[in-house]
Amino acid sequence: MGNSDSKLHFRKAVIQLTTKTQPVEASEDVFWDQFWTDVNLTAQDIFALVPAAEIRAVREESPSNLATLCYKAVERLVLNADSGCVCERDRQTVLSCTRLLTRILPYIFEDPDWRGFFWSTVPKVGKSVDESDDESTRPLAESLLTAVSDLLFCPDFTVESHSMTTADGAADIQSIDSCEFIWEAGVGFAQTPPLNHTYDSNRAELLKLLLTCFSEEMYQSPSDTHALNPWVSFFCSRENRHALPLFTSLLNVVCAYDPVGYGIPYNHLMFSDQRGALAELALQTLIISLEQEIATNTNTSLNPSTNTDTSSADYNKNTTTEGFQATRGENLFVNYLSRIHREEDFHLILRGISRLLNNPLMQTYLPHSCKKIQFHQELLVLFWKLCDLNKKFLFYVLKSSDVLDILVPILFYLNDSRANQSRVGLVHIGVFILLLLSGERNFGVRLNKPYCVRVPMDISVFAGTHADLLIVVFHKIITSGHQRLQPLYDCLLTIIVNVSPYLKSLSMVAANKLLHLLEVFSNTWFLFSSPVNHHLVFFLLEVFNNIIQYQFDGNFNLVYGIIRKRNLFHQLANLPTDINSIQKALQRKTRSNSTHNAVFMETNNPYSATCSEAPYKTTPVQTGTLNASLKATPRIDKLTETSQVSEDGSTLLLQHSDSPHSQSDHGSETPVRDAEATSGEDDKNSLNGDCDRKSRKSVSSLSDWAPAPDWVLSWKSKLPLQTIMRLLQVLVPQVEKICIDRGLTDESEILKFLQHGTLVGLLPVPHPILIRKYQANEGTALWFRTYMWGIIYLRTVDPPVWYDTDVKLFEIQRI
Repeated sequence: MGNSDSKLHFRKAVIQLTTKTQPVEASEDVFWDQFWTDVNLTAQDIFALVPAAEIRAVREESPSNLATLCYKAVERLVLNADSGCVCERDRQTVLSCTRLLTRILPYIFEDPDWRGFFWSTVPKVGKSVDESDDESTRPLAESLLTAVSDLLFCPDFTVESHSMTTADGAADIQSIDSCEFIWEAGVGFAQTPPLNHTYDSNRAELLKLLLTCFSEEMYQSPSDTHALNPWVSFFCSRENRHALPLFTSLLNVVCAYDPVGYGIPYNHLMFSDQRGALAELALQTLIISLEQEIATNTNTSLNPSTNTDTSSADYNKNTTTEGFQATRGENLFVNYLSRIHREEDFHLILRGISRLLNNPLMQTYLPHSCKKIQFHQELLVLFWKLCDLNKKFLFYVLKSSDVLDILVPILFYLNDSRANQSRVGLVHIGVFILLLLSGERNFGVRLNKPYCVRVPMDISVFAGTHADLLIVVFHKIITSGHQRLQPLYDCLLTIIVNVSPYLKSLSMVAANKLLHLLEVFSNTWFLFSSPVNHHLVFFLLEVFNNIIQYQFDGNFNLVYGIIRKRNLFHQLANLPTDINSIQKALQRKTRSNSTHNAVFMETNNPYSATCSEAPYKTTPVQTGTLNASLKATPRIDKLTETSQVSEDGSTLLLQHSDSPHSQSDHGSETPVRDAEATSGEDDKNSLNGDCDRKSRKSVSSLSDWAPAPDWVLSWKSKLPLQTIMRLLQVLVPQVEKICIDRGLTDESEILKFLQHGTLVGLLPVPHPILIRKYQANEGTALWFRTYMWGIIYLRTVDPPVWYDTDVKLFEIQRI
C-alpha cells in the first residue's frame, strides 16, 4: 500500500506540473518537494509515471516550470552532496532526483533551443548568498557534475564509511580524500573494500545519470560532433577533484569483475548481480570519457605521454591533478590511462579484460549454468583505447603469448557475427583491433604458438597454430559473411600481409584457404567489375612472396599448394587486356544480381569441400529490430601508413610512392568505399550503417565507370609475380621428375621432399618487409563515437533512457 500511495502522490504532482499554465516559483518548496521528498519509487516507476508526451508538453507550454524542476532537482543533489546524506531520507531523495533527471534530460537535449540551458548561469545553486559571485553563478551543468562526483564517494551511500568521517559528519565531506575510497582494488589501490550491493546499486544510478548527461552529443548530427562535449570536458578536467579516484574506480571495477564468482552453477539465477550491472555502466562511462580526447586531439592517441618518471607509480593520494600540470582543456582520464606503466597494473588489466572476453566462450556440462556477459563490445572498445593511448600497454600485451587470450575471443566473435546483419559493427571493431596489433612484429611471432584449446566455432578442423586459426576465420568471413562486410576485405588481407613474414609453418588447411581466396579474387570478371578489386590480388601475392622469401623452410604445405595451383599464377601473368576479352569477362557478372554470391558460388574449386564448409548464408534482420546508423569507415589507405622493416628490426615510415606494393600503386585513384558498419546484440537490436545513401551514390558513380585496356595494363605490369614464377620454374620440374621416377601417387612423399628442399641462391633478392600500421584519423574517431553511443543506446533497456527521443547522431528505424 505504501508504494501504491507513493506512486499516486507522485503521479498527482506530475499532473499538477503538466496542467499548470502559470509559472511556479522556485521558492514554493512544498510543491517541488513532491517530486523527491518521501518518494520511494524505482527508476522503472518514474519512467512509467512521467510519460514522454507530458515532458515535451511542459517543455513547449510551460518552459519555466520545466527549467525550475531541473534547477530544484540539481539544487537538492548539491545540498545533499554538501551535507553528506546523513540520513536514509536524504539518500532516498538523492535517488529520486537522480532518476527524475535521468528521465528528463534526453528531452531537453533533443530540443536545440534548450541545449544550452544547463550551461547557463543559475544564481545560488546550493550556495549561500554571502559566497563569491564566481561560486554562486556557476553553470547548472557544473553544479550537477560536481554533486554527482561528490555523491559517488559519499560515505554510507556509495562507499564504506571510515570512523573519522562519521565522527565530524558533514564538515568532513568536502575535505575527505576520495583516493582512500576507491571502489575496488587494482590499479593504484591495494585495499579490497567489502562488497555492498546497496552501494553498487546507488553507484549504478549515479553513473546512469552521468551517461545521460554525456549523451547530449547523441542529439547533434555527426557533422556537428567535432566540438568538445562540454559535459565530458568538465567531468574529466582538473576542476573535478575526484577525477583520479573516479578513473581508477571505474577501471578497477571492470577489470576485477568475475561473472563466474565461486563457480556455483546457476548462481546468477538465484541471486541478483549488482556488481555486474555496475561493471557494465562503469565500462560504458569509461569508454565515453576516454573517447572525448581522441576525437579532438589525434596527437594524444599517436603520441601518448611517456614521461612516467613524474607520474605516481601507485596513483596514491599524493598524485594530484596539479602534479600532472593539467589544463582545463585536458582530458585527465586520457592522461591517467596513458601514464599507467607498472607491469603489475598491466597484468591486472589484461587478465581482467581477457577473463571477461572469454566468458561467453565457456562451455559447461550443465546448460546455461554459468552467467554470460553481454558487454563484450564495450570491452573491445576499451581494449582498443588501451592499446591506442598507451603504447607501453600495447608492447606489454605483445611481449608474451597473453595476446592470444585476446585474439581467440575476437576471432570467435568475428566468426559468430559474420552472417548476422545486426552485428556487422562488432566485426568492424574486432578487425580494427587486429589491424592495430598486426602492425607490431611480436604479434606475428606470437601467432606461431600451437592452437590447442578448442573454442566452439563452425570452421574447418585443422591441426596447427593460431596463425592457421586467423586465416581460417578470415576465409570464413570473406566466403560466407554478410555483404556489408565487403569493405573489410582489404583490412582482413592487410592483417595477413602484416604477419606473413613471421609465419613459420602454415597447415595444409590454411594454405588452401589462401589459395582459394586468390582463385576467387583473380577471377577476371571480378577483377574488371570494380576499380579497386585488383588490390585484393596484390595483397595475396604479397603474402605469398613474404612467406617464400622469409619463411620458406617451414611452409612446405603452402609451397605444395602453389605448385598445385600454378595455373592461377600463369593466368594472372597472361591476364587479357584487350577490350573484347574485358567485355566477355564482364558478361558473367550479369548472371547474378549479387556480386558477393556470384564470386563465391561460381568458382569451381577442387578444394571446395574443405574451403567452403557451408554455402553462403546470412541471417536476416528480424521483425521489430531497431536500426541505428553509423558513420562510414575510411578505406585501408586512410587507415594505415606503410613502414619498412630494416635488418635490425626497426621500422622506417615510407611515403606511398616509395612502396612498390603500396596501396597507391595498386591502380589509379578510386572513390572511397564506404563501409556499411553495423553493430548489435542478440536481443534483436541492431546498428546498421548509415552509408546506405552514400552507397547508392557510390553505386551510381561506379555504374558510370568502365574498365579500359590502359587501366588493366597500369596495374597488371606491377603484379609482384617474379618470386612465385621463379619458385615454380625451379620446383615444378623437380617435383614432376620425382613423381615419374618414383611413381609417386601419395602427396606425403612430395611434402617430405619440399620440406627438406631449399631455394637458397635461386630466388630474387628478398624484398624489404612492408608493414601497414594503423594511423589515427578523424574518420575512425567519428566511427568509434557513433558506434559506442549506438551500443549504449541499444543496451540501455531497463529503463530505456533514450528510447523514442529525437537522436541525431544516428538514425533510428524500426524494421
